[in-house]
Formats: sequence, C-alpha cells, structure tokens
Amino acid sequence: MKKLLILCVCAVLCIGCNRPSKAEQYKADKRLRDSVALIDQQRTLTYFQAQLDSLLPVSDSLLHFFKYERNEKYQDHGNYVLNGKNGLRILVRDDGKELLLYQNGKRIEHSDDPKTETAKHLQIVISDIKELEKRIARTSLEVQKYQKRLQKQ
Repeated sequence: MKKLLILCVCAVLCIGCNRPSKAEQYKADKRLRDSVALIDQQRTLTYFQAQLDSLLPVSDSLLHFFKYERNEKYQDHGNYVLNGKNGLRILVRDDGKELLLYQNGKRIEHSDDPKTETAKHLQIVISDIKELEKRIARTSLEVQKYQKRLQKQ
C-alpha cells in the first residue's frame, strides 16, 4: 500500500514537471495571438492592395478627359478641370473631397450636363483611392508592429 501511494505521488510530481510555467504559457499564447494577428493584417493588406490596383485603371481612364490645374503659389490642392456646355466649368479636387461647378464664373449647385456625371464618378474614384492609400499605410504599420513583436519573442 505504501508503494502504491509513493508511486501515485511520484506520478503527480512528474506530470507537474512536464507542464510549462504560467509565464511560459502566457508567452506562448501571446506569440500565437501575434502570429494570428500578423496573418490577418497581411491578408487585409493584400485585399486593400488588390482594391487599389483595380481602381487605378478606372481613374486613368477617367483622367484623360480632364486637365490638371494647380497654382503652386496659393493652392494646396489642384483641380481636375473639364469644360462643359454653355460656359460650364467642372472642377474635381485632386484629393477627391469636392466637386465644384461654375457657370460663367459663378458657382452653381447642379447641372444637367452629361460631363458632370463623369466628374462625379472621378470624384468617387479619387476619394476611394485616397481612403485605400490611408488604409494601406495603417495596415502596413500594423504588419510591421506584429513582425517586430514576433522577432523579439
């Protein structure tokens, strides 16, 4: 009976010896979480890059209708300019934030000119490209952060 009790105690002690410490388990769990996060961020980066790559030809096809104007002295942003009928001048900011319409030098809110639809489409494409570029930059920083964390561990 004593031998059986001693064997049971030894078995329990041996099982405890093979278990990692709580600190080792925490480090292993953290490494696993960081690895999963890195893979997720890399997939997200690939997705954003694919979206950007699909939008660039669309913007190129639209931009050939427009003329780019920017006065370096006083403008932070340039404009893509398209002239319509009856003195209509359509401007799309190069950051995609605004679509401006001018009729004979006066700003107007709406026009039925078909070129206005092209300008609206360009504005949407440019703003989408700018947003994707921001997301790509943020996601790239996240990828670098997780890569550094995994190298340290």
